[in-house]
Amino acid sequence: QVQPVESGGGWVQAGGSLRLSCADSGRTFSSFVMGWFRQAPGKEREFVATISRSGGSTNYADSVKGRFTISRDNAKNTVYLQMNSLKPEDTAVYYCAAGVLLPSDYARGMVYWGKGTLVTVSS
Repeated sequence: QVQPVESGGGWVQAGGSLRLSCADSGRTFSSFVMGWFRQAPGKEREFVATISRSGGSTNYADSVKGRFTISRDNAKNTVYLQMNSLKPEDTAVYYCAAGVLLPSDYARGMVYWGKGTLVTVSS
């Protein structure tokens, strides 16, 4: 079993950057599609990005495309989310998850979820 653990959240000014990390305590990420999701205040959880098992294929929400980059290092069983040009509307709890690719609903394809890390972007 896997237990995703997020880190790297914090406060940043609009226009700044943060990199989130997600590590599997069992160090066995290579068998799973990995994804990032977020939930902003007053909004439902939304998809942010996914990455294939090999790292060769990615998907992004339109709201973050061109600003965020998902990547993974299977040797370290770690997935990253590089966030650039951050906006106040990016403020949310960010969740890392592991599972399978389900294009119709990325979240439903995820089986293992982290506890989240808070990202706050100020204007």
